[in-house]
Amino acid sequence: MGIQRISFEFMLTNYINIRLVNEELSKKAISLHRKLKGKIFIESKISNLTLKDLQLIYTPGVASVCKEIINNPNSKYTLTSKGSNIAIVTDGTRLLGLGNVGADASLPVMEGKSVLYRKYGQLNAFPICLNTTDKKKIIDTIEAIEPVFGAINLEDIESPKVMEIYKELEKRLEIPVFHDDGQGTAIVALAGIINALKIVKKNLCEIKIVVAGAGSAGYFIGKLLNFAGCKNLILLDSRGVIYKNRKTNMTKYKIEIATLTNPKEKGQLSDVIKNADVFIGVSGIKDLLNPKMIKNMNKNSIVFALTNPYPEINPYNAKKSGAKIAATGSFLYKNTINNAIVFPYLMRAILDLKIQKITMSVLHATSLAIAKTIPDHELSPDNIIPSIENKALQKNITKSLEKLKS
Repeated sequence: MGIQRISFEFMLTNYINIRLVNEELSKKAISLHRKLKGKIFIESKISNLTLKDLQLIYTPGVASVCKEIINNPNSKYTLTSKGSNIAIVTDGTRLLGLGNVGADASLPVMEGKSVLYRKYGQLNAFPICLNTTDKKKIIDTIEAIEPVFGAINLEDIESPKVMEIYKELEKRLEIPVFHDDGQGTAIVALAGIINALKIVKKNLCEIKIVVAGAGSAGYFIGKLLNFAGCKNLILLDSRGVIYKNRKTNMTKYKIEIATLTNPKEKGQLSDVIKNADVFIGVSGIKDLLNPKMIKNMNKNSIVFALTNPYPEINPYNAKKSGAKIAATGSFLYKNTINNAIVFPYLMRAILDLKIQKITMSVLHATSLAIAKTIPDHELSPDNIIPSIENKALQKNITKSLEKLKS
């Protein structure tokens, strides 16, 4: 009884502290945004603009630049900012665990991504928040604005619609299309798993991994883990384990995933978490994982509770329940498995190297580069993923993709 009471008091105190922190952060965030009135602006590269400059950048001089692009279309990458421009496109239907908030309310998030693109990738990223949820209109709009941009970043669009948009744009566009919620999350998750497995001395091809959540993040995590060599992989959605010939709640993407994952086990999370080595949560469900489930996992288990803003289990409770390594998608805790450390550096490398398609090989090479950014001797249960501030990230990712391209 005493142990149970202490445990309850600890959890209650922890909950109250986190709630107070979140309330304080909310107040500060609103105050900062009100003060700034938006986080981004466009600035000219030409300081102290003169009349002579005006003749060159506008009329009459700019006409000759336009003619040069007509005669040599590839010169658009050297004569304009296209090669450094990213369109962050959303319809606001799946925002940060908040769900369908619409285009207006999605703008602060897209502005935030723009800031990260500029600071860490030296890229110009423009928020494109569309006031439509119609798949065809979104695809046609992105195709129509392609001339301005060197790449497209799809963001916070509901599944499976976002997958259909992504697949169609890959066919239509000559520039790379990056699905950040899916591909970015998969990259950083695999990078964290690679380093976590070094600590617990387990091999990817020999362990059991359970992924809760079969939206775009779960889909790409499953595909990338399979590509990297994981042979015992189980994905779950709201109906339970996804497997071949399941009759209910199946999309073509879940059917595809079913061919790559373990067909032997069925049931719910509480069933398949037994004897698992790794749990990855991208479910969108707070407190989905409980201490009893972690106790049923194998020794030296790894728990990545990546749902934001509230994870599938608090990392402190995960470790208290027996997990050797715990990570979340939040910057409030250690081991932040967040795609923010991926997209600025990856897109900078992709644009510099003129990579047109973001393949599984590109995703895998990026994961390896991120993982190796932390030297083996610096790895620890609380240090499995590099900080977004790590200056070696850009060099390592660019070098890794350069080798892949050669």
